[in-house]
Amino acid sequence: MLVNGVWTADWQPVQAKDEDGRFIRQTSSFRHWITADGSAGPTGDGGFKAEAGRYHLYVAYICPWASRTLMVRELKQLQKLISVSVVNPVLTEQGWAFGGYPGANTDELNGAQYMHELYSRADSQFTGRATVPVLWDKKTGTIVNNESADIIRMLNSAFDHLTGNTLNLYPQALAGIIDELNARIYTELNNGVYQAGFASSQAAYEEAYLRVFAMLDELESQLSDGRAYLLGDVLTETDIRTFVTLVRFDAAYHGLFKCNRNTLRSMKALQSYMQRIAALPSVAATVNIDHIKAGYYSVKALNPSGIVPLGPDSILN
Repeated sequence: MLVNGVWTADWQPVQAKDEDGRFIRQTSSFRHWITADGSAGPTGDGGFKAEAGRYHLYVAYICPWASRTLMVRELKQLQKLISVSVVNPVLTEQGWAFGGYPGANTDELNGAQYMHELYSRADSQFTGRATVPVLWDKKTGTIVNNESADIIRMLNSAFDHLTGNTLNLYPQALAGIIDELNARIYTELNNGVYQAGFASSQAAYEEAYLRVFAMLDELESQLSDGRAYLLGDVLTETDIRTFVTLVRFDAAYHGLFKCNRNTLRSMKALQSYMQRIAALPSVAATVNIDHIKAGYYSVKALNPSGIVPLGPDSILN
């Protein structure tokens, strides 16, 4: 991790844990917002106006949080306005690196070798982990935001006047239920699989495991009435946040993270729902199963042999 802007220790998957062995995730540090006129958003400072070509996303296909931002970028037709770099999926002793793997990019924008160099460039005294996604401002040479929940919400509306895209993933009429369900799905499922996989006690693992499958069972039941999406016929950011975990479940969480009561494939409503979202325009292009498997199975603390499973090799069957 970085301490006062200097890389000081080899990368480790467990960021922190409590006294009972529960995995604790680091809080995001950069919380500025892009807005249509450059005014300040809900957090951070102003000055980040929505402009074509000004911003750049750093992502990893392995990372569900980063994949949220890629999905919204595609669905909101922001491909020509916001450029993207994909890091190497195989985690190194210095964390995320650029290049050196099919489908991974070198950092043509800033010339960095590792993601942590960008954090030090944005804040010479930064202490913490260099995570993805990162939304970078080319104009001022700094990180706008590294919290995926913020990024998908700003991408949902900040550029609409430039694109004319009318898709709204956070309609005000549903804001309350979206926020409530987002919080539960994050705790029980999105982060729950990590709390199972990175638990350092049997009790912490079992607690997380039970919450994961309780949430999956609830969602399976909710979708069994034939609705298209979680809140009916309207695609919302809740579906985006759910999809990114579902699409990694059989490839990584079922085996490597020991969430193995059953595969997602055996949950018919959830499997159909996942495939329905994957069939939306350009969404499948944001999923790279090879990167997902190569990345998760490169975590030596969980898979010291480094063997990557052959299956599954597709999200569509």
